[in-house]
Amino acid sequence: MIPQPNRLISLDALRGFTIAAMLMVNFPGSEEHVFFTLRHTKWNGLSFTDLVAPIFLFVVGASISFAYQKRKADGSPKGELYKKIVIRSLKIFAVGMFLNLMPDFNFEEIRWTGTLHRIAFVFLGCAILFLNTDWKQQAWICAIILVGYWLALMLIPTPGVGKVMLEPGVNIVAWVDSQWLPGKMWQGTWDPESILSTFPSIASGITGMLAGRLLQSHFSANEKVNYLMTAGVFSAAAGYFWGLGFPVNENLWTSSFVLVTSGFASLLLGALYFLIDILGKTRGTQFGIIFGANAIAAYVLGDILSLLFYRLKFGTHSLNEHAVNALINIGITPNLASLMYALFFVGINFIPIYILYKRKIFIKL
Repeated sequence: MIPQPNRLISLDALRGFTIAAMLMVNFPGSEEHVFFTLRHTKWNGLSFTDLVAPIFLFVVGASISFAYQKRKADGSPKGELYKKIVIRSLKIFAVGMFLNLMPDFNFEEIRWTGTLHRIAFVFLGCAILFLNTDWKQQAWICAIILVGYWLALMLIPTPGVGKVMLEPGVNIVAWVDSQWLPGKMWQGTWDPESILSTFPSIASGITGMLAGRLLQSHFSANEKVNYLMTAGVFSAAAGYFWGLGFPVNENLWTSSFVLVTSGFASLLLGALYFLIDILGKTRGTQFGIIFGANAIAAYVLGDILSLLFYRLKFGTHSLNEHAVNALINIGITPNLASLMYALFFVGINFIPIYILYKRKIFIKL
């Protein structure tokens, strides 16, 4: 497969593998039986599942760099670009709201945050930032966000508590949400897609923009791989050591979490870039490339199909319960049975996405 101009097939692959992973961890065969690393960490720490969302935001940032670099360079009117950026952000947010309300559409229990909502805000912030800054300014802004967020959480006492807290529901992030976030919170007294944590999540997008800028630079292909891999190692290491004093925490989207996860994302992109765009080895990566070509559509499709595969009752049990119980009854361990069904569900979602890909239909919001 020959990459199109200004398009990285490896970036599509990383986007697609990330979406597939998101479907796998979001829809286990049984919520009660899940391997520990396929669950979100309860608070501090890092699991495989915790990597999925920040890697996708990294990809969003890199995609912005490829989508808008030429328009930025040729002096395209920013007003029209801003309009398209805002409209696309609103579309992504609206789809997120639709999925939050589905299937009951209970507006009294509405939640105004979620994965697509965060993607919408990150895309909006990063795209506007990209059009108005160079890569050095973006790096400085990213650093300022991460340091500023760290200082805010470590120095500002939680009102009503009188001291700095980083525990669930009693930190400054949760307090801000309790004052200004409308609707229902995911965890009752706090929400992982909070108001304040949107800022470091934008920093995750900025790290992707920096990677995208590197991949469009004058460096040779091998030099680009070396820089990506080196940056990934240093970022992950810096995040680890920062995390000794400011814990790696997805729920708060801490600065250390941004560095660790962006480091992993950079390593993955570097590896895929080397394999696909340099060596031309697409065998084994087509699955990701196909998913990546319609990533948001695949995510939405997963939520819609879950109504049939997880909620609709066939007798006294849903389809996933029947399947997992059957696998357990033939001697498969519960956790493995749950994972097998999750992978089956990913495969079910792949079928319509594959059909769209073969027909060259690419759904863009």
